[in-house]
Amino acid sequence: MKHPSFAALGFTATFVALITFFSSTLFADTPEGEKSRLASLAKFTRVLATIEKYYVDDLKIDDIVTKAIEGLLTNLDAHSSYLDEKHLKDLKIQTEGEFGGLGITVGQKDGALTVIAPMEGTPADKAGVKAGDIILKINKQSTLNMTIDEAVNIMRGKPGTGIELTLVREGETKPLLISIVRDIIKIESVYTKTVENENMLYVRVVNFDKNIVGDVQEAINKNKNVKGIILDLRNNPGGLLNQAVGLVNLFVDEGIIVSQKGRVESENAEYKANKADMITKKPLVVLVNGGSASASEIVSGALQDHKRAVIVGEKTFGKGSVQAILPVVDNEAIRLTIARYYLPSGRTIQAEGVVPDIVVYPGDVPNKTNEQTLKEKDLKKHLEGELKKVDENKTTAVADTKEAKTKAKGGKDSKTTNKEIVTQENLYKDLQLKSAVDIIKVLSIKK
Repeated sequence: MKHPSFAALGFTATFVALITFFSSTLFADTPEGEKSRLASLAKFTRVLATIEKYYVDDLKIDDIVTKAIEGLLTNLDAHSSYLDEKHLKDLKIQTEGEFGGLGITVGQKDGALTVIAPMEGTPADKAGVKAGDIILKINKQSTLNMTIDEAVNIMRGKPGTGIELTLVREGETKPLLISIVRDIIKIESVYTKTVENENMLYVRVVNFDKNIVGDVQEAINKNKNVKGIILDLRNNPGGLLNQAVGLVNLFVDEGIIVSQKGRVESENAEYKANKADMITKKPLVVLVNGGSASASEIVSGALQDHKRAVIVGEKTFGKGSVQAILPVVDNEAIRLTIARYYLPSGRTIQAEGVVPDIVVYPGDVPNKTNEQTLKEKDLKKHLEGELKKVDENKTTAVADTKEAKTKAKGGKDSKTTNKEIVTQENLYKDLQLKSAVDIIKVLSIKK
């Protein structure tokens, strides 16, 4: 592929680009190869004819061929599949960025239908679905031997309708039954905040749609005087390749960002940084976890290989293959894995993932405060102060009431402000984010 905008990285809830079907010859170049192909095709034809004639149910040849194609693609890998007219239409609706569903990205991992990531603010996220959950049942239907497309087709539906997922979650002794109401899925792909009292920029990228690079660039240009940047790619399932390449290019000015290698030479490509597109050299920390996949892994892995960022969090999902939608006949196509992605160092993402420079597991920050801890020289003054407080209780109560009213009217501590600021309270509830802030401090000192 010569243009990265035509390559798509995400799983079933992300963007897929349409490309022209590459040509191939039916027969091999050698007589031996031609004979082998003819024999194989003859065998396949005999099997189709035998099924059509003897199978217990009356199947038309069109149905038999369709099932054969579906089975063939399913057995290639977890991401290749046959797209009939309905599935192709659903895929086009999905790429427009708005559809009725749950808001989760799924993939096959070790043969199980696994949640890659719930998208923030969606019904699945609000219901408590987590990255790494294994979907055992959708409603009462088992997901064993179910393809990704089949699962997504069941989960997607009319907004306002309900669905039940039976989940297996690490650390839970029994499966979880979660009820979710479908809704129109609209994703705010990028949002930014400043870190309270730290002069740092926090950039959250939810997925890689067509506007990511522009939105992140705008946020950085508006905050040029910050000490550092935290790029949060946790639970980001991927998206468009050109946006992943462009995002890395905002932070690096030269070298390979990612390469694509397949069996067909025309599909091989290298995507390099353009010096003119780099806009900042500020210290950078990237947050990832097991829900970071595909484009997220290209960004974090490339920045890691270029030694441009410190990667913090947990090992990523490990999805580094390229799928293309190849037309077969009118309104039908196949989604086929045609290449794999490789990071600047030459390492692959597929089934390997990106290992963080600093592994930090999610959770609260251990924090012990004891305001009553006093040194001897402070004890007398402290006790005098406590006596004064007894006489000032009424005054303090009045002041507290006024302060509470001010907050209710939209003072500095109002909820509106929290949409633009990562508060200290937020940091102490997110150990990975707090670690990122501390690393930026160290990098700023070194610089």
